Amino acid sequence: MAIEVIEFFDSSGSQIVSRFPAGGSADIKLGAQLIVQENQSAVFFRDGKALDTFGPGRHTLTTMNVPLLTRLLSIPFGGTSPFQASVVFVARNTFQDLKWGTKEPIPFRDSELRMVRLRAFGKYSMRVADPQLFVGSIVGTRGFVSTEAIGSYLRDIVVARLNDLLGENLKTIFDLPAYYDELAAGVKARVADDFSRQGLELVDLIISAITPPEEVQKMIDERAGMGAIGDMNAYMQFKAAQALPDAAKQPGGAAGTGMGLGLGMGYGQMMAGAVTGQGAQQSPAQPRMVPCPKCSTPNPEGAKFCSNCGAPQQAPQAATIECPTCKAQLQAGSKFCSSCGQSLVPQPCKNCQSPLQPGAKFCATCGTAV
Repeated sequence: MAIEVIEFFDSSGSQIVSRFPAGGSADIKLGAQLIVQENQSAVFFRDGKALDTFGPGRHTLTTMNVPLLTRLLSIPFGGTSPFQASVVFVARNTFQDLKWGTKEPIPFRDSELRMVRLRAFGKYSMRVADPQLFVGSIVGTRGFVSTEAIGSYLRDIVVARLNDLLGENLKTIFDLPAYYDELAAGVKARVADDFSRQGLELVDLIISAITPPEEVQKMIDERAGMGAIGDMNAYMQFKAAQALPDAAKQPGGAAGTGMGLGLGMGYGQMMAGAVTGQGAQQSPAQPRMVPCPKCSTPNPEGAKFCSNCGAPQQAPQAATIECPTCKAQLQAGSKFCSSCGQSLVPQPCKNCQSPLQPGAKFCATCGTAV
């Protein structure tokens, strides 16, 4: 009698589970040799129950299927042995370069851009940590399972946890470049529990990019361009000057010529205003002109004589008074000194009601001390 040998090799590198036999179970004979490779584990099932998990090496299976008894006992069951067994090989190596990403944009409330939609993608790597739990929770009775078969489910877990972290920790997408590592570490920590419940271990997770839609990116680029330009008025004047030759070459006969002239005139007015404004800023202020009281010839304000008739132009000085306390020169009619605050309005004497001069210590009429 030949000894039955059970082993499995994966040439694709993406197969996580392979069942022997592929169709379900078989009457594995007593003494069958199970060979498990270094990067594998094998879960042995008998009568529908997982009895043991074998690590790397050569193992002898002890089943109830003795060849002679199997032939005798299988007769009442239509030639099928009542003692069925199967082996599920589980790859224990790390599966790398697995991709994750958002199927639809994620709504995000941005402190600067208000509500925006974000797309995120990256890579992760994982391995089977508990073969028996993984087979029971994910594989079931399937003959084989690859990374593609469970990839969609794992991607959804990663994206869901990323949504939570973005809403809790990020204020604006302009801060994203400084938070990639922190977000990746946070997602890995939260996803670890979800993976472990399925018998999996998340080895590593990388966030490649989190980006807004293309139209929002264009708006951000325009905003950055405006910041780089600085003076928007000067930029518009420069662009208007550049557009003058194109405006003059407008096709279309008279209508095109008229449009070109209109554009040219519009741009010319803009440039004229720009030049006028620039000249006004750079040229010194012109002196104010005052007409001569004798011949009405305009003369610069402050001139002492008329440039036409020679008449004196000095305006009479306004009458002033002196503060009796601080000696400051004040405009006539002032009620208080602008320097020391002394009252300049004469106060009546308390004895004879005669007006007192500001700063006086005695009444000039009755001699009463003020």
